[in-house]
Amino acid sequence: MNGKVTGVYETSLKDGTKSYRASITFKGKHIALGSFCNAQTAGNAYSQAQDILADNSFTLSSYEKEQSLPFEKCVVLINFRDKGLYIPTPIYLEKKYFFYYLSPNQMLIFDIDDLFYYSSHKIMKRGSHLFVADYGSQISILSRYGIRSYAVEGRDYRFANGNANDLRYENIEILNRYHGVRQYAERGFIKYKTVIHVNGDFVVGKYDTENEAAIAYNKAADILKKNGIDRNYMLNYIEDLTASQYADIYTNVKISPRIIELTG
Repeated sequence: MNGKVTGVYETSLKDGTKSYRASITFKGKHIALGSFCNAQTAGNAYSQAQDILADNSFTLSSYEKEQSLPFEKCVVLINFRDKGLYIPTPIYLEKKYFFYYLSPNQMLIFDIDDLFYYSSHKIMKRGSHLFVADYGSQISILSRYGIRSYAVEGRDYRFANGNANDLRYENIEILNRYHGVRQYAERGFIKYKTVIHVNGDFVVGKYDTENEAAIAYNKAADILKKNGIDRNYMLNYIEDLTASQYADIYTNVKISPRIIELTG
């Protein structure tokens, strides 16, 4: 322990390098502030944490890059100070929703129903890809809201208010739930077009219902596989149909006869 700097403890990394950990206690909660390369920086982080907890006028917009205290710890402390609830991830609570801060310039908005999940799962970012580590796997944030990995914004899903950082359930509209199915409008009516990739995108057909379009994709994929073209097509599973209902649609749905030509 380094007694010269309040709130700072000296430790060592695995390679023997000295490291300095800062922590603070607030409302009976011991809060780790991070590890630092020297005692002075760790001490500065501790002092900045003290100032934040003592001064309600300090907000997230007050944060400066030059601060020793990491931004995500500022979020944690300000939320604890203002809302009285300690959350280890960079979340700031509102009444029916919360903000999850990825950086001072980017925050996501979630429904309060998602609080338990994101208070125990840290969101990471690689390029534009947002994910969490869950049971040893990287889980896309969007997949939690029914948005598949191949989905295209504007075609397969959209955000009602135009804000892609607003992930509240009411703001997410899934346009196309199934592989190879694309929704479009024709004379004021919603229609569905089925497309499958062979040597480029091939139009299987156009349909009145989403279920027909999804099953037409499965039927086309089955024919292609049977005739030697297997591109690891992922078949659609339609939850709201019984086995007999599925079989009836599968038998009667029409697909382009050119599918057979593609396998020749």
